[in-house]
Amino acid sequence: MMHTKSESDITSLAPSSPSRPVYYVQSPSRDSHDGDKSSSMHATPNYNSPMESPSHPSFGRHSRNSSASRFSGIFRSSSGRKGGRKRNDKGWPECNVIVEEGKPYKAEVIVKSLAVSNIYIGEGSDFTGVPTKMLTVNGSLRMNIYNPAAFFGIHVSSMPVNLVYSEITVATGQLKKYFQPRKSHRIVSVNLEGTKVPLYGAGSSLAPVSNNGIEVPLTLQFEIRTRGEVVGKLVKTRHRVQISCPLVVDSASTKPIKFKKGSCTYS
Repeated sequence: MMHTKSESDITSLAPSSPSRPVYYVQSPSRDSHDGDKSSSMHATPNYNSPMESPSHPSFGRHSRNSSASRFSGIFRSSSGRKGGRKRNDKGWPECNVIVEEGKPYKAEVIVKSLAVSNIYIGEGSDFTGVPTKMLTVNGSLRMNIYNPAAFFGIHVSSMPVNLVYSEITVATGQLKKYFQPRKSHRIVSVNLEGTKVPLYGAGSSLAPVSNNGIEVPLTLQFEIRTRGEVVGKLVKTRHRVQISCPLVVDSASTKPIKFKKGSCTYS
């Protein structure tokens, strides 16, 4: 038998039913998933700043993506895969990607010739008054430097360029620092000078030969240094090439001494 609620029943139940406030919380926590799923209102995400809103993409994420796209052409491995797969905490590709591609390249140095304009051996004394043979040498060294790098130029400099006789430096010079573009050759010259250098006991083996000339065995020793900036100021590369060339200078000859392939050692 069906029971029909009377008007008194409805009146008695109404006060006991809880009242529901009519308002909405528009900024709940981002992790909260509670609420009335049937409601047409959607919870608004709580952004810490306008830059994180959908209309303002995250700056950090955008900068990482743009940085990767700008250098994606450079950071590639030899197998054709993008080297940007490994990144540090700031999103930059790691330096070992460059090494895998064969960069950075080492500059190639070839000693071409040495022209001796003056060489003279005479008697004299050092600054303490000790008598000894004195050697004077003036000349000009020419060499070819090649930068094989396809993406960056290099800064080229040198340690002192020395002519050595029996472990005594008898003439020296310095390569003036310069910048060399990518994929380029350059012929450079270094002036060598040595005036009245005391030889002490080492000079006793020097004696005039025919035509009143003197043959002096010397060794050319120096180091070429290169520095390249692979990606602006972010990745730098440095290389050193040590060079040694034995030679004999004839004071009676005015022809430049030309160095053949294999005459010098490069390390």
